[in-house]
Amino acid sequence: MPVFCAAYGCNNRRNNDTRSRGITFHKFPKDEKLRSQWEVVLRRKGFTATESSKLCSKHFKPNEFDRTGQIVRLRDGAIPSVFNFPSHLQRPVATRTTKASRKAEKSPQVDLPQHFLESEPQPNVDHTYALPDSPTHLKARLTEALAKVESLEREKQNAKKREWRAKKTIESLLEDLKKKNLITDELKEEA
Repeated sequence: MPVFCAAYGCNNRRNNDTRSRGITFHKFPKDEKLRSQWEVVLRRKGFTATESSKLCSKHFKPNEFDRTGQIVRLRDGAIPSVFNFPSHLQRPVATRTTKASRKAEKSPQVDLPQHFLESEPQPNVDHTYALPDSPTHLKARLTEALAKVESLEREKQNAKKREWRAKKTIESLLEDLKKKNLITDELKEEA
């Protein structure tokens, strides 16, 4: 059965082309609350996800994936947030309504250096050990660090399992060579 992305206006379907581009498809969560959040962000009127409904990886941020194993998985609690909605589905931007906020909007802009205007911290900046000045940036860095720790822990576990399998394979090969009298006990101990 062909698999198509359920997002509005997305034409991705599971085939060799999308697989070669690294696009993966993910089931809607079983948790009712999270599933309903996914359905709401899709902004498809009357849409209810079924067992066969899927979303492609293009609708998630890169840090919402766990790519440590052989299968690309979404992290727990990931909610799709990358969409290209037409204008009639865009959420209206809130306008300023109070007198003070309208006055602030009319105030002349101050020329700030470029590094003050950037909203995201740059990864290769000196002094990356310093805390960001914004709690939002701090939380983002903490989340990123925790995701990296989780990823490294999985990689470590996978490496330990690979090492254990390799040891067992070598032990088995050495036993076979010993049984066929192609290796002596002394050589086996040295290996």
